[in-house]
Amino acid sequence: MIYIASDHAGFELKRELTNLFKEENIPFNDLGPNVVKQDDDYPDFALSLAQKVVKSKGDLGILTCRNGIGMTIAANKVKGARAGLCTHVGQAVTARAHDDCNILVLAADFIDLEQNIAIVKTFLEGEFSGEERHIRRLGKIADYENKHK
Repeated sequence: MIYIASDHAGFELKRELTNLFKEENIPFNDLGPNVVKQDDDYPDFALSLAQKVVKSKGDLGILTCRNGIGMTIAANKVKGARAGLCTHVGQAVTARAHDDCNILVLAADFIDLEQNIAIVKTFLEGEFSGEERHIRRLGKIADYENKHK
């Protein structure tokens, strides 16, 4: 399952991505918003999505906003969330292979639709490499999360 959410600035990109998911029969759950509200707060959507992704092992999330930074910060506050802002296909490859990211964050205002779609497809097709060095590094992050609740 792919969970997807946005704030008002990422709403149109989210709409384009959900249309793509429908066309390609990719299962997804749109966590909102359903209408554009200029005064919405991105942490509400980022935290909700991150909690769902962490709770449902193996599922992935996609967040869209203006620059991707706020969503990334907020989502990574949820223990077990590994959100990565990707602005290039190469980042999507390593986000999955090296960092085992379970949440992709996209910048709607700075990356065109075609490039964002390529990033999404790459992220969804990617897998964690399972290499010892990456497992070790992720373990250090998990240890820190467990000690500093």
